[in-house]
Amino acid sequence: MKQSQFDFTQGSLTKKLLLFSWPIILTNLLQVSFQLVDSLWIGNLLGGNALGSVAIASTILFTILSLVLGLNNAVLTILSQQKGRNDSAGLKAYINAFIILFLLLTLLLSMLGAWFAPAILSLLSTPSSMMEGASAYLTIHFYGLLFLVGYNFISTVLRALGDSKTPLKIVGLAVCLNIVLDPIFISVFNLGINGAAYATLISQGLAFAYGTYVVYTTKSIPFMRPSIPKKTEVSLIFRLGIPSSLQMVVISAAIAAIIGTVAAFGEDSVAGFSAAQRLDSLIMLPAAALGTAVNSMAGQLIGAAQLYRLKKLARLAVVYNLVLMCAIALVIFILAEPAIRLFIQEEAAVDFGTTYLRIIALCYPFLGINFVLNGIVRAAGAMYQVLALNILSLWVLRYPLTNLFSSTFEEIGIAIGMGTSFVLSSLFAYLYYRFGKWRQKKLFT
Repeated sequence: MKQSQFDFTQGSLTKKLLLFSWPIILTNLLQVSFQLVDSLWIGNLLGGNALGSVAIASTILFTILSLVLGLNNAVLTILSQQKGRNDSAGLKAYINAFIILFLLLTLLLSMLGAWFAPAILSLLSTPSSMMEGASAYLTIHFYGLLFLVGYNFISTVLRALGDSKTPLKIVGLAVCLNIVLDPIFISVFNLGINGAAYATLISQGLAFAYGTYVVYTTKSIPFMRPSIPKKTEVSLIFRLGIPSSLQMVVISAAIAAIIGTVAAFGEDSVAGFSAAQRLDSLIMLPAAALGTAVNSMAGQLIGAAQLYRLKKLARLAVVYNLVLMCAIALVIFILAEPAIRLFIQEEAAVDFGTTYLRIIALCYPFLGINFVLNGIVRAAGAMYQVLALNILSLWVLRYPLTNLFSSTFEEIGIAIGMGTSFVLSSLFAYLYYRFGKWRQKKLFT
């Protein structure tokens, strides 16, 4: 075992859960700050029109990327199980298969995306004043897609093998470079929106190069001579990767539908909700990171057939989540108003955003339980079951309950409906974890 890689099949699970998860939490925060820094530089140096152009382009990029990056859940599950099985030949074979598939998919999406970028923007009714900037920004990002997918893939493989610190360094390098390069390319080189895109492309390219150098020199990822993947390998990858990608579509569509419900209450509600959602995206990161950590750890334990340690991991992770998210919820409850005012100043919008955030804060721990238990189920390869749980959570519970409670309690019912869905979805996640047949999944013979 490499010094930086944890073996979760032995030793203290409590200690390893803490040591393995905190770098993932920091990495996720850095990933979000990457987007935030881009927005801050563009908004302040180029103005609102440029920021709107980038926002539209980024939405398209995220949607398309989810189809590729959704495969990362398959990477975590397959490789962590192979690690737990101590199957070095199988590990190398699947890493080879992932590399070939990611390379082909990325090159295909790069070409198609760059070619059809203007047409996609037109379909979304992009304002003519933003079309040129959005099209250029999107096209440049598509040309550099390999770098973004590449360093994310390296990070995911390392986590599957028990290393969460090296991915933190890779992402940290990308963020630091972007902070420095953005103003240089935007203002000093006077490249405008294109400069922001080039700065991101170079930052991600150097992060990818650094990650490749590290794994090559330390031999932390076992490679084999490139070869055509076996049919069974490709079949398993897509069998796990497709439902993972669909989860992103389900989540994005549900968020859009809920925003439609909020919009019915006017501009102040939309503004307050949008500000709260920006904070939500940060607040949920620790729980999401914990789910990723649990996915890697559980995969190794399942591969080693250590179900007794898996059960212990589930208990530890739920308790860890409750302590962490309750602490965060307390801070948010106290600081909700000044936090909302970081984004908006209109009193009616601030009042709604503050009340919404305080109600939702009470339910954060329940949403964290979803991340933890779904991470364990996902580690077994039950991807379609997790997809079904997400559809249940978002479309059977969250969207209908938000509409139901908002029709009864007006705009504050949006928060009540959302919070209630968090509680109920955590109950369904537990019921499937406790009584579902995910333990019977066998990925390898």
